[in-house]
Amino acid sequence: MMHPTSVRLATAKPIPQHEDSSWHPPRRKARTAIAEFGGAVSHLYARRLTLFRRLKTMDLLHTRTARGSVSSELFNWARRFQRALVLSDCAIVVMAISVALFAQYALTPSQLQATEVFLQSSAVAGVLGAVWLGMLAIFRTRAVRNLGLGFAEYRGVVSSSLYTFGILAIAFLVLQVETARGFFTVALPVGLGALLLDRWLWRRWLNHRRATGHYLSRAIVVGDPADVAYVVRQMDKKSGAVYNVIGVGLPQGTSARITFAADTVPVIADLSNIGAAVRATKADAVIVAGEPRSPSHFIRDLGWELEGLGAELVVASALTNIAGPRIHFRPVEGLPLMHVELPNYDGGKHTLKRVLDITLASLALVALIPVFIAVTIAIRREGPGPVLFRQERVGRNGETFHMLKFRSMVTTAETDLLDLLDRNEGSGVLFKLKNDPRITRVGRFLRRYSLDEVPQFWNVLIGDMSLVGPRPPLQTEVMRYENHVRRRLYIKPGLTGMWQVNGRSDLSWEESVRLDLYYVENWSLTGDLIILWRTFRVLVAPVGAY
Repeated sequence: MMHPTSVRLATAKPIPQHEDSSWHPPRRKARTAIAEFGGAVSHLYARRLTLFRRLKTMDLLHTRTARGSVSSELFNWARRFQRALVLSDCAIVVMAISVALFAQYALTPSQLQATEVFLQSSAVAGVLGAVWLGMLAIFRTRAVRNLGLGFAEYRGVVSSSLYTFGILAIAFLVLQVETARGFFTVALPVGLGALLLDRWLWRRWLNHRRATGHYLSRAIVVGDPADVAYVVRQMDKKSGAVYNVIGVGLPQGTSARITFAADTVPVIADLSNIGAAVRATKADAVIVAGEPRSPSHFIRDLGWELEGLGAELVVASALTNIAGPRIHFRPVEGLPLMHVELPNYDGGKHTLKRVLDITLASLALVALIPVFIAVTIAIRREGPGPVLFRQERVGRNGETFHMLKFRSMVTTAETDLLDLLDRNEGSGVLFKLKNDPRITRVGRFLRRYSLDEVPQFWNVLIGDMSLVGPRPPLQTEVMRYENHVRRRLYIKPGLTGMWQVNGRSDLSWEESVRLDLYYVENWSLTGDLIILWRTFRVLVAPVGAY
């Protein structure tokens, strides 16, 4: 007679042992967990879409109001927009971690190892997601002041992501968590790329709304008339500005006619009753322009007066041509000292700039070979004459060089210029004529999309020019420069620059000089990359090119 235990063992159904069997409880549980993870991502995106629609339906609440009127929901839009960003960030972080988790699980061949990897990786995923989202908040990547403009938002996203993975890399190395490696190779690039793309898309949407008068903060600009007029004019010039100027405050006994968005801005206060004007208009910001002719403690007293009113205090520094990274505050015994770094025109930073020039110019010359061939054929077919146009320009420290361009004018353009000087539409020392009769049919197309300047990559490669810099001037222009304008020659001229992405030929002489001088003293590699990106956008939708 068999023992009862032996009978049960003999009659029990055998456990499938084949790898292709469908009976895999651990793997099935893991797949169920991943499916639930994916469902959470879908739910977060659905909530984001709902918030996006709610933001879109708020047009009537956030339209640009009449001067002095109050928008009751103005304080809520920023909170709702930040909530949408939180949901976006959560969805993207969960998505990136899910991709990394699935990659680790799917690439593990053994059933038993896959289960162990999944359980350990799930714990790592939870820690990574919490720390990543926490870092995005700690770095204030959703701060209202950074939304829609500047590079601070993107820099915060990159810094918070790198800090997250850097800190956790050290922690996991100490704890010997082997499964964490996959998250660094998958989650970091996928998540960071998706976060930056998401912020860019949200910024495009927000700036589009602001350009049409929505989601703007009502501001009162105070100071001396000339300073107030300058600040308002600069804010009106940029469609991406975040303020709607509803009034100005001037010293008692002074007046000025100031316009913003084609409307005259009323004088609603003097410097002694700014707080009352904020209460009456429910303004969101007070912008102090320059240094008003008032007691030295004016800004301190104004800050006290604005406490509890919900308005922010913004100071437009008189250091208008000095970039933020060159300004440092060092308090000494309660005295806030502002240190301004002097510009440096050589050194290691310039060496890195040269390396960037050589690398990108070499790649561009190779990639644009088809463009060279096509433009050469087009110019040859249009008529006789050389394909390339060589012109002497002035470079760094006044040294001359021959700048290359595709010929876009008739061969007698230089001699024909004398007959066109009385039709000059340019300002300052520049000659500009929108409908210049010397420009050929092919040349007009080349100029519109800046294809005539493609050969200048060779000038960049051999060191005569840089990718980004001031506009390369003619010798006749330099001879008419004022002393301060000669500072444009302290660095190499550029294939593109701030003048290229801010209107080109539509700029006045004074504005082009201001932009070039600002670049000469404040350039950075990060700024160069941003200008190169903006140049690409300008080439797609040309402005001021003729």
